[in-house]
Parts: sequence; structure tokens; C-alpha cells
Amino acid sequence: MFKRDPYKSYPTETESRMIIRFQDCDPLQHLNNAKYFDYYFNAREDQVAKLYDFNPGQLFREFGTSWVVYQHQIAYIRPALVSEWVRIVSRVIHFTEDTTVTEYYMTDDAGRQLKNVLWVTSKYISVRTGKRVPHHPAVMELLEATCEPNITFDELVFNDRIRDIKSKLQL
Repeated sequence: MFKRDPYKSYPTETESRMIIRFQDCDPLQHLNNAKYFDYYFNAREDQVAKLYDFNPGQLFREFGTSWVVYQHQIAYIRPALVSEWVRIVSRVIHFTEDTTVTEYYMTDDAGRQLKNVLWVTSKYISVRTGKRVPHHPAVMELLEATCEPNITFDELVFNDRIRDIKSKLQL
């Protein structure tokens, strides 16, 4: 489980390099729309374990809690193609006592061409009751240490955020 080291700064952004698998593509050789979620969630799970020594399965075992997806907001900008290497970036952009918003985006391997953007809103629940509960203090420590500080979520508009990401990639 994550234990915050007060002398360490934690990266707020995770990045993975992945190849688009043939089995995940449609007849046009584009990554199937539903498969973006698999690529994003797998990349984040791997990176969070490596960077923060955190495994969501620990929440279930130790606290009887988990996150469940409440809402997705997704934009398909350019197709990811079969056998193409891509970069997947993710970060927590907002959290409250029982909610997180995680931003994901996919680019070409060079990190210059935006392919997709996804926001996932998740609720923290008791596995026993299925009802929302406040984040455990250890989880709040993780979120405080790893949430992107330079984003004011309450002022964000999804389509404006896409433009912001595109402009940063072209620098």
C-alpha cells in the first residue's frame, strides 16, 4: 500500500508505450472503440503499481473498498492503427472525499499526434454495501501526492482540454 515519503516528490503523470494488437482492431485496422478502455486501464494499473507501490486490489483486500466507474467522457480524434506503437499518458486531475477524475490520452509514438482523450469519473465504494464511502486516509495521501496540481478542474471544459493537450504536444 502507498506510504507517502515526505522527502520525495511523486510524478503526477504516468506514461506507457504500447503496441496496438491485431486482435483489438476492427476490419479497418483501427483500434476498436471499446478497446481504448482496456489499453488505458492496463497502462495505468501497471504504472501506478511501479511509481507509487499501489495496487487497487489492495483496497479490496485491506479495506473492503474499491472504485467503480461512474462516468466516461471520450473523444476519438485520430485512429490508432494495427501494429502501431502509441504512448498512453494518465493522471488524476481531480478528487474529493469519495470521487476521482482520471484523465487519459493517447498519442503516436513520438508524442506529437493526439489520438484520443478520456476522462473517467470513479466513485469510492464499500464492497460490502455497494454505497459510496469516504476515501481511506492512505488513499487520500496517495491522491494528494499524485493529483496534477496545475489543473483547476471546476473551470475545465472537456473540448477545451483537448485543444490544450494538442497545443502542448505540438511544442
